[in-house]
Amino acid sequence: MALRRVGAVTLTALAVVLAPTSTVVATAQDPVPPESAGTQTVDEDPEFLELHIDNVTPSTVTTTSDPFVTVTGSVKNIGDRTVRDVSVRMQRAPAVASSVGLRTSLTLDQSRYDTVGMFDTVAGRLDEGQSKQFTLSLPLRSATDVSLDITEPGVYPLMVNVNGTPEYGGAARLDDARFLLPVFGVPGSPAVPPDISSPVAVTMLWPLADRPRLAAGVPGSVTEPVRLVDDELATSLAGGGRLDELLAAAEFATRENVDRDHALRDSLCLAVDPDLLITVENMTRGYLVVDDPSDPTGSAHEGTGKDAASAWLERARSLAATMCTTSVPFAQADLSAITEVANPDLTATAVEAPTDIVDNVLGVTSLRNFVWSDAGVLDDATAQMLRGNEATTTLVAANSVDTTAPRDSAHVIEATPAPVPVPGNGGTGETTPAAAETSTATGSVDALLFDPSVGTALAAMGTTPQTPSYTPERARYDLSDDSQTARLQDALGAVSWSALEPEAARASGTPRSLMVVPPQLWTAGADDAKTLLSTVSSLMRSGLATSRPLPALLGRQPGSPEVATLEYPDQAAEDGVPAPLRDAAATQMPRIEALNAALVDDPQAPLTPERFTAPLREDLVRSMSLAHRRDDERRSAEEAADLRAGEVTETMDDMFGAVTVVSPGGVYTLASEQSPLLLVARNDLPVGITVRLQVDAPSGMTITDIGPTTLPPRGSRTLTVPTEANDSRKLVVKFSLTTADGQQLGEPTSVTVRSNAYGQALAILTACAGALLLFLAGRRLWHR
Repeated sequence: MALRRVGAVTLTALAVVLAPTSTVVATAQDPVPPESAGTQTVDEDPEFLELHIDNVTPSTVTTTSDPFVTVTGSVKNIGDRTVRDVSVRMQRAPAVASSVGLRTSLTLDQSRYDTVGMFDTVAGRLDEGQSKQFTLSLPLRSATDVSLDITEPGVYPLMVNVNGTPEYGGAARLDDARFLLPVFGVPGSPAVPPDISSPVAVTMLWPLADRPRLAAGVPGSVTEPVRLVDDELATSLAGGGRLDELLAAAEFATRENVDRDHALRDSLCLAVDPDLLITVENMTRGYLVVDDPSDPTGSAHEGTGKDAASAWLERARSLAATMCTTSVPFAQADLSAITEVANPDLTATAVEAPTDIVDNVLGVTSLRNFVWSDAGVLDDATAQMLRGNEATTTLVAANSVDTTAPRDSAHVIEATPAPVPVPGNGGTGETTPAAAETSTATGSVDALLFDPSVGTALAAMGTTPQTPSYTPERARYDLSDDSQTARLQDALGAVSWSALEPEAARASGTPRSLMVVPPQLWTAGADDAKTLLSTVSSLMRSGLATSRPLPALLGRQPGSPEVATLEYPDQAAEDGVPAPLRDAAATQMPRIEALNAALVDDPQAPLTPERFTAPLREDLVRSMSLAHRRDDERRSAEEAADLRAGEVTETMDDMFGAVTVVSPGGVYTLASEQSPLLLVARNDLPVGITVRLQVDAPSGMTITDIGPTTLPPRGSRTLTVPTEANDSRKLVVKFSLTTADGQQLGEPTSVTVRSNAYGQALAILTACAGALLLFLAGRRLWHR
């Protein structure tokens, strides 16, 4: 780990680790706060031993807890030689004194963890590949024995340090693991309770989302089942799956016999991805799983998750009916990319449609005028895009908004008032034309702010940890070396910190509030999710926190009238959707719109133009999803997005090519100078379409525009084209079909035409013959 494994492979004997059996209890006379202490920046990974934390007991300390902290874990020899005298000990750094310290305290040099316990031998010898379990316990406080010396509530960084002696080297610290320990109260006699005079107001988002699963480039149908790229969602929805466990954790924590005063339920708000709901609802009707995701229309087999999808969706409906529910942007779309494409229909699909989808599928009325970007940040252009006729509230990281003082919300864009009528010359109060043309009122854009350190810790939970785009550089480090247990402890500490630091809040003068904002695609498992909810519930029961419903915050005036400046971090641009995907959306959306406008909306037909083309528009939004772009699955997410955009392009090419003029073949002979030309136009789409015939005719031929023509679904129609030919030569005429706005459909067709008309030459010959006839007749009469 770049900042966490520093100095862990030094083979020289360090003064503090010479004797595994020694007892060292040290507390620096003037400890440096974790957030201001320097960190080593040597980029070294462990070469000999790897330490893994399996369990921390208690995960949260209260006045009724056992007065010991017990850590269980394992040490594995990952090197190429035997390590002897393997031992571990527990160390503690000073309590976290600021929000940023929730992350930076975990990257400090080990010397900053200056309260230390005794070494406990794990193994006298650990050979290559061998692993050994350990249990390490230390009192929270003691007047006589070695302890962690924790005497008051707070959030404390702890470290387990492993030493050993590799062959051909000396004793050294070979690895360590760090985590946060929230202490609500100190047990013992006398117990030290927390300060509950200033409880923190808690609002918590509970996300239900997944990466895009529907096969790409497949238009809508009323007869064909949907296709998925894999069947992993079935596993996630079934018992023990990720989405099942996230839903189950919220269900359990808000039960009447668990959350008796509804405090936790009132603080929670389900945040649901509409793309997930569309997929799950389609699964309930039966679905197919493609054998090859790169061939979405190829061979497929029946999916296994129909029953699991039905059961999960019913549970989601029941839970949503009892609590706050909101939508997130469709497929966790990159709103900056959506804004750059600047297509109204694409924007509506990503930002406006989600609330209606959530309402229709779950049968609830979700929050309106609330937007939570997956990136956790907004740029200025996106904020302007979100601006509507009513006030809009967004949710962003506090460090992405530049305010003069810390606060929990901020103005981003001021409201524009409606135009004031300007009296005319007659003084009647009627508006002048200029006033009538003035834009109508538009609402403000305000931002609810959440602590980036808390959000970062929550994002690190689960099986696929991620580092959000808003996480500052000094708080970023490789998460792969931390165990899931350690990352859970960090999240518990982060969520608890503001409640345990009332003095810090009073000093800053900010409201006592906490927004708990996990990532939208959250991989927390059942135990992690339940533990987090239990911790928040414990904060409320102990008087350290109160609930603050999200709906109560919408439309509320921020504490300061000043307009804050948005700061879009470079990391967000790096994590965002690349230019080729944005360009693909910008290119294909006009084609989708043109086709949709040309298709015939037949009230008698179950397949409407919108239903037919909507999946393709949604696919373009899915291609701009931020799901997995900030974790170890980024490459696969990028490949899936590229494939999806490519499939939409290919499908649009096929759909445009499915409407064409059929070449009659050979030479078409006109019976007379003004005989009509007969052509056949074919439509292979399952929806009727209105087309126009475009003609490229040579001189000597005039073809009349026949106007719009409707072609039936999967059918053809003969086109009678009025034609006037003034030339008997063979003429080549090019025909093609287009939409009303000129988008070409299919390939142009060339028709060779020959007319029996002789044109000007025939007229001259006829005139000459007539003159000769008159001459001969006159001559005969003369001779008589």
